[in-house]
Amino acid sequence: MADADLNMNAIVHAAVRRDLGRMEAALRGFPAGDQQRARGLQRAWSTLWNQLHHHHVGEDTHVFPYVRGLGTDVLDPALVDAMESEHEAMSESMQRATAAIDALAADASAANAAAAVTAVATAAQVTDGHLVHEETDVVPVIAARVETPEWKAVEKQLRKGNLRDTGEMFAWLQDGADPQVQQSLGALVPAPVRFVLSRVFGRSYHREVAPVWR
Repeated sequence: MADADLNMNAIVHAAVRRDLGRMEAALRGFPAGDQQRARGLQRAWSTLWNQLHHHHVGEDTHVFPYVRGLGTDVLDPALVDAMESEHEAMSESMQRATAAIDALAADASAANAAAAVTAVATAAQVTDGHLVHEETDVVPVIAARVETPEWKAVEKQLRKGNLRDTGEMFAWLQDGADPQVQQSLGALVPAPVRFVLSRVFGRSYHREVAPVWR
């Protein structure tokens, strides 16, 4: 796949990995006692977890039933079972990290920062393991069928959502994105549309979350 050919799934995965990495780095350098910083990280983490959860609900609801329906000669049902199990494990690890970050926001101590680092690092490991598995074993099956009416119907379902949520997603995807991601988004969505979604409907992200990473 050429550098400019990332699809939306790959772009979301890149954003998830980016935020997990910068959250872990921020916590490792956390200034003990800085309650304002802790609450900012809490807001940023909440956005990441919301986006990841939404992405995986879409897969559970639409993508995995689609690939199951392709038949056992195309994909072993045990692979989809594994994907669903990994979603559960990922959710549990993310929820544990959320609890640790919430504790830090309530008491910005060095001990709570250290506990949050451990929880986030574990969540990152679990999540990346799932993303790699999906990218290796499921994505190629879908990539071979992206022009079929059946997959286009799935994509239509995945695109559903209100403008505020879509705006937040586009603001989040682009915040700190590398050139490959920016180029790929540009190929998928016209610049004026991205601007309106991100800067108008996603303005709360730019006001409340983006400054956390500056």
